Amino acid sequence: MMSPDLQSALICEDVRLEASGANTLVGVINVIAAPQYPMRLIKLCVYSRWTNGQGSFKQTTRILNDDEREIGRVETPFMLRGQDLHATNVSFFGGLEFQKPGDYPVEILLDDDLELRFTVRAIQVQPPKPQ
Repeated sequence: MMSPDLQSALICEDVRLEASGANTLVGVINVIAAPQYPMRLIKLCVYSRWTNGQGSFKQTTRILNDDEREIGRVETPFMLRGQDLHATNVSFFGGLEFQKPGDYPVEILLDDDLELRFTVRAIQVQPPKPQ
């Protein structure tokens, strides 16, 4: 067994599998904006791609609040049969609740070891004024 490298990880609104086998990422998210908090997202995806490894693995994708408590967790087993192959995982989160504006850590673990940690920022925006 050889541990793979995490090639990429992005947060988006949806990931679609095309007839050609390609993935289409919809709505890559830079910031989560809402007019009021707490707010609940119907769907959020974390797209990740692994390469340069061989064996069976478990990816855990976690989203935390500002107190470091989990608000969402998805575990995804995957296999790489050769070092020149890749594995694409999409972690779907439904009904995530963000209590207040701030930075929410996103963690990707491989077999319970932290591989990547980054934040997604939630901000409060004013709703558009009626005309």
